[in-house]
Amino acid sequence: MHSLIKHIAKNIGISLFLITSIFISPSVNAEQSSEEIIKNRKALFKKNYNTAKKVQSLSSNEDFDEAKKLMLEMSENYKSLKKMFPDNTKEGFKTEVLPLIWEEKDKFNSLMEKSSSNMIELASVIENAENIKGTLGKLMWGSCKACHSKYRKEH
Repeated sequence: MHSLIKHIAKNIGISLFLITSIFISPSVNAEQSSEEIIKNRKALFKKNYNTAKKVQSLSSNEDFDEAKKLMLEMSENYKSLKKMFPDNTKEGFKTEVLPLIWEEKDKFNSLMEKSSSNMIELASVIENAENIKGTLGKLMWGSCKACHSKYRKEH
């Protein structure tokens, strides 16, 4: 039970941090240090990954109402991520992104928009999907893979 409480407290802390980060405008990014921006975007990507795992579990258990809320949260996170790659964050602080993001900024931003749209579509179709796992794979995990395979360092 103690580990559950620690897990919940950790997730609440991350959530509060991310909610605050989401409301940061691009002009504030100029005032943030590159370290802060990199840490914020890493936290947001991690949040989306953890949320995706919850979406998968909830959908598999047919708890669609809660899963849909999380899908829409992920959609907004993808939109926020577009603002988190200023030129001063190409290197350092254990960033795991490739320079290609800055070389293909429009393509990367389009991918984030597509990922956001995919989550909205997923929320509208998941409940009636014949193959829940396949639908999640196509619309949610496929978005993750498209970005990771092109813009993230191998690890």
